[in-house]
Amino acid sequence: MDINFTPEKADCEQRLTDSEKSESKTPFIASNQGKQIALARLDLLHQWQEFRRKSTNKLSADYDFVKLHNSSNSHLLEILGKISRGSLHRWKNLLNGSEDYTMLLPQYKYSGIDEYRTVLTDEEIKIFMGLLLHPNRLSIGKATALTKYKLQQQGQSFIPADITFRRYAKWYKDNNYDKWILARDGEKALSDKVEPYIKREASLLEVGDILVADGHRLAFQVINPFTGKPTRATLVGFLDWKSTALVGYEIMLEENTQCIASALRNSIINLDMIPKVVYQDNGRAFRAKYFTDDKGFSELGFNGLYSKLGIETVFARPYNARTKIIERFWKEFQEGFEKLLPSYIGSAISEKPAYMMRNEKFHKNIHNNYVPTIEETIKMIDMWLSFKNSQPCPNATDKTIADVLENRKRQNINIDTLDDLMLATEVKTIQRNGIRFLNCDYFDERLYGFKNKVLIKYNLFDLTNIKVFTTKGEYLCTAERVTETHPMAKILGNVKDLEDYKQKIEKQRKLRKKTINSVKELLSKDEGDFITSKMPQVANSNDLCLNDVYSPFKPRLIPVQKLNADDERVSTTKKLPIYKNNAEKYEYLIKNNPQDKWIEEFKQTKEYKLLYE
Repeated sequence: MDINFTPEKADCEQRLTDSEKSESKTPFIASNQGKQIALARLDLLHQWQEFRRKSTNKLSADYDFVKLHNSSNSHLLEILGKISRGSLHRWKNLLNGSEDYTMLLPQYKYSGIDEYRTVLTDEEIKIFMGLLLHPNRLSIGKATALTKYKLQQQGQSFIPADITFRRYAKWYKDNNYDKWILARDGEKALSDKVEPYIKREASLLEVGDILVADGHRLAFQVINPFTGKPTRATLVGFLDWKSTALVGYEIMLEENTQCIASALRNSIINLDMIPKVVYQDNGRAFRAKYFTDDKGFSELGFNGLYSKLGIETVFARPYNARTKIIERFWKEFQEGFEKLLPSYIGSAISEKPAYMMRNEKFHKNIHNNYVPTIEETIKMIDMWLSFKNSQPCPNATDKTIADVLENRKRQNINIDTLDDLMLATEVKTIQRNGIRFLNCDYFDERLYGFKNKVLIKYNLFDLTNIKVFTTKGEYLCTAERVTETHPMAKILGNVKDLEDYKQKIEKQRKLRKKTINSVKELLSKDEGDFITSKMPQVANSNDLCLNDVYSPFKPRLIPVQKLNADDERVSTTKKLPIYKNNAEKYEYLIKNNPQDKWIEEFKQTKEYKLLYE
């Protein structure tokens, strides 16, 4: 930066103090560029002196040499640029007969990193930097224009040039970058851009020692199996620090805190080992990043789930991008996978594809409107992960990510012990075909005959079965997904279709027989005693209505009891008519027994008045 200037105006010269005009007494070390310029000046002086010896008119020779140099394509012209006759004599005087090239070094330099030679006064610098260091981040040009306007309003006669302000701003930014960033961008930018960071040696770790947890809002749409509509889901993943492989993830379609635990469950199953440490974002930030409320990680019961498995939970400092080991993976995931899908819509407005812009008819016509389902998305992600794991591992460059991941110590984990980490969903009601979930039926013999509400737990990676619990958390069964049967398996189906049909028919007969045997056992008691204990005494009428006699199976012969003269109970069997309702009984008695007292009692009821009056 050339700051060796000679102001032509006298009032500008007066602005330089004596200390600024004097050369700095601090040692000056020439830069490579300054040394190159000094050596080029010395070479040019030697050529000039040789040229003058061959001429008798020294003044004419000087002008001819300058003209030849300025019109040539020499190497010295590239370094020094165009010169004048006065420059040659000034350099000659600086040498004073010596050959010390350091006397020809350029004299423009800073007085120090904390001091800058400028014509700007302290008041001008105060106004200018007050605007430039504002947190609204004004541009240098706008801050310069506002400063000059304020100086004019104050009646100042000399206004510095724009380049003077711009050079000072550049010097200040280069030599006070920490203050520049903090004042304009804040503490987070200071931490991310200026403060030194700690390098961590990942080679000291083993696979499965530390899993880094984080979430990523997918930049493409998937079909929500609960609503059937396209939506942007969130992928919660666990990255192994050693191998940098995404060892487990879960797709979260809606706010569900158990999704984090379910992603950990998938990681443990894939690794076949329980990690020692789970390293993740700040507890409250990790929660608030994906959910509407701000409950912290420790307030959601996850500490109990993790400690039960012997996992230590470590939280990163909030708003500290350097601690997010998984961020680089998400960037590669977006660039190498998400942008290849036709349902990609971008993670921000500025990243929307062309077909989503206004008046882009051409791109809308050629766009593929395919939106993958959850199952298809999982398959595609797994395919991309296979490609990603085939790349060299950054923590072991001589091996691939898959090779590093393969050299882990498996623990033969029992999957049933991880049921607490499964993703829980809403309460379901048992229907005839079991439990209806995601447009499929899930059935187990244990659910046969139940109509209660149950709680199901499932894993989107394996929807062939779901685990069923009571609303109190007691395990009931594992319900398998019911498959559809060939409509004409015996004639048009193959052997597999026919066998599937036979097994389902056999299951129906087995369940039917189970119910019949249970009822027979229930009815093995004395029928008369059972019905008598449930029916009222009959004294004035020999005829009974269904409303008068409790009979769950509607027998035509109903045991009734009458009181004899000795007040002894005598069981008799009489064939009595069965009435569907009181109206039918009334019609029968009017015709066959009009003197029955029940008729008068019935006429006093609201039912009689509603039907006959």
